[in-house]
Amino acid sequence: MALPALSLLVERGIDVRCFGRAWASELLSGMPLSVVELPRGTLAAAAVLRRSEARHGLLFTNSLRSAAQMRLSGIAGAGYRHSVRGLLLGQAVDRAPAPIHEAQSFWRLAKAVLGEDGDATTAPFARLPLTEHHREPADAALARARVTPGFAVLCPLALGAVRGETKVWPHFAALCSRLMEGGQTVVACPGPGETAATAAALPGAVLLEGLGLGAYAAVLARARYAVANDSGPMHLAASVGAPVIGIFGPGDPARTRPWSERGHAVGGRGRWTPIEEVLGELARLPAPEFR
Repeated sequence: MALPALSLLVERGIDVRCFGRAWASELLSGMPLSVVELPRGTLAAAAVLRRSEARHGLLFTNSLRSAAQMRLSGIAGAGYRHSVRGLLLGQAVDRAPAPIHEAQSFWRLAKAVLGEDGDATTAPFARLPLTEHHREPADAALARARVTPGFAVLCPLALGAVRGETKVWPHFAALCSRLMEGGQTVVACPGPGETAATAAALPGAVLLEGLGLGAYAAVLARARYAVANDSGPMHLAASVGAPVIGIFGPGDPARTRPWSERGHAVGGRGRWTPIEEVLGELARLPAPEFR
């Protein structure tokens, strides 16, 4: 969801250096920026940030800890004001007066850092650039599994909860069965430690194990469509332009729906979508673009 903001900074000629988790380096390798893994611990992370010799920073995170890390590193960090967090920021930005999508919120923050108009309604969609480093392992995995173009990707798992309620739609097994009965090949890409749970959620699906996030993104870009919970894979599918239906239960699609011209959201705010409604949305998707 931060992709439009990152793309804006790159377009403005900013030397962008990202700091975060290890997986971000592979995923963003097609963009003209560098990614450095931050170690655990506030002081250790601050030391890594300090060695970058950056003068200005932008915090997409909302935590007090990340603001403290940047403050201790000597970098003037910009981020959203929240309680005492504002005291740690070099540039504290107030939230938009009305609730907006997280992608719009990040984009608005980047505009504020650049000293430009931060009208969130003009936030664009942005595509994640894929490279052969992403496509080659994806294509090899699909070939080994004898999966041909026109397959669907289902993403049945989701981490975290909303107000204590799961974000996992309870009908993925039934959806998988209905799609396969109609002749559709169903593919899933379980992450580390997720194979058993994915197999249980999608009986009979083709599982492509051991793929990195970049290769996962390339599989999604090859798909006819994807169906996912309110989760990282949903946003990954949107970022590569795959037709994707995000299924929401307790979450709010207005804030985290798939940010793409080909993204759709169903359910939300405590209502789980019945399987027939999801099948109806799939039938209305535009013709696939096999890439």
